Order: sequence, then structure tokens, then C-alpha cells
Amino acid sequence: MNIALIIIIIVAIVLAIVGGMSQALNWLLWVALIVGVIALIAFLLRVVRGGRA
Repeated sequence: MNIALIIIIIVAIVLAIVGGMSQALNWLLWVALIVGVIALIAFLLRVVRGGRA
């Protein structure tokens, strides 16, 4: 898996945790979901295309 993709997934998880702890930062939860979906799509595209960098 690409190192940038791993970083994106970690950022998505951190944002989801921070967003879940505070109602004032609720928008971070949405950002985390969007980034997570983008990372998932990127991962699936790499798998379908053969995973060549």
C-alpha cells in the first residue's frame, strides 16, 4: 500500500476520534468520513488496476 494512502487513512481516523469527542468540532467528523471514503476509493482503484505504483 502506498505511504500517502496510509497517512490519509491515519488522518481520517484521528479526525474521526477528535470529531467524536467534541460537539463543537462536529464538522471534523464529516471531514474524516469524506477523507476516509476518498482513501477507500483510492485503495480499491489500486487493487483493481493491479496495485502497480
